[in-house]
Amino acid sequence: MANYEEFKKKAKDAIETIADVSAEAYKIAEEKAKVLARRAKLNAEITREKALIRRVKGEIGGKYYELHKDDPEEAFRDNCENITDSLARIGVKRRELEELKANSKSGGFEEAYSETVQDAEPEPEAEAQEYSED
Repeated sequence: MANYEEFKKKAKDAIETIADVSAEAYKIAEEKAKVLARRAKLNAEITREKALIRRVKGEIGGKYYELHKDDPEEAFRDNCENITDSLARIGVKRRELEELKANSKSGGFEEAYSETVQDAEPEPEAEAQEYSED
């Protein structure tokens, strides 16, 4: 009987040890999960802030261009010239698109072309904000 009681006590001690280790492992896992969740949240918040900064910088650049496109400061001269040149190229390409549209007389082509171009082009309001000079 002594062996049985001794075995029973050892089994009970082992189960308690396993329970203690499991509880400790759970606490550690819970803390790590909290840390990982916090890190993910902070990274997401940083990403949102960076996106806001990029958007605001773009708005500042757009406002600067509109205000100073004809006489930019030396540091911005090349940037403003690049924008002006791109806007001119866009205008040329749009006129060419309009000519192609006006000259197309094959039945159904004009409608299909018009739908395709409309799908590919941004909304006029968004475009006007993004490229105010056409």
